[in-house]
Amino acid sequence: MRRIFTPAVAVIVLTGLACGFTPGAWSQENNALAPVPKLENDCYDWWARHKEVLKVKDGINPEIVLLGDSITHFWGGEPAGPRKNGPKAWDDAFGTKRVLNLGFGWDRTQNVLWRLDNGEFDGLHPKYVVINIGTNNFSGTRNAHESTPAEVADAIKAICARINAKSPDSKIILMGVFPRGASAKDPFRPKIVALNQLLAEFGKAKGIAFLDLGAKMLEPDGSLSREIMGDAVHPTEKGYAIWAAALKEAMKE
Repeated sequence: MRRIFTPAVAVIVLTGLACGFTPGAWSQENNALAPVPKLENDCYDWWARHKEVLKVKDGINPEIVLLGDSITHFWGGEPAGPRKNGPKAWDDAFGTKRVLNLGFGWDRTQNVLWRLDNGEFDGLHPKYVVINIGTNNFSGTRNAHESTPAEVADAIKAICARINAKSPDSKIILMGVFPRGASAKDPFRPKIVALNQLLAEFGKAKGIAFLDLGAKMLEPDGSLSREIMGDAVHPTEKGYAIWAAALKEAMKE
């Protein structure tokens, strides 16, 4: 099969070297690495949120940037989302710090890469960047096929490379993908475990701190209670409190 390297792909490969991503790991079939804008419909206007980010980001001048999907989007902060599922935990984690929420519902790694390539992080130099992305890559739809753990890991490495290139002094807090599915036998579980194992190894790199909260969110039998995630995907206030406590510890420096 002949590989066609477009300028966008070249950026992924070249900048990825700084974060441990090698060209040999790339596959033309890995759509998790191919930057694209909105793919799926959700309870908000994806394009309007992107425009709002571009409008407010410089004024916020964030000390902390959160980058992710609906789990991040629906926590709180600015730009305001359609809901705030963890306002108390948000205040506990960040207090009066300036925080920019770059969580977009239904986003995959390829959407995050597109947003980073289209201005959302340009000119920003936060102390911390918290990345929580990848769970949606395991859902196949007519717009994007299901990714493997290795493909998602490679894409997350490319995201870290983008951040590092734009703001070398920012410390990346890389979250392990949260568990999902009420039962320990849910088919998403082994994929998430495999991905987090890959991220844990990558998270040893300089400038990155890896946090896996799975054990703190799950019951002893491996089940996921509705008290932590009401729909077995998105945290409740109690679930966000677990994340908040971990971030406060990680950002003590």
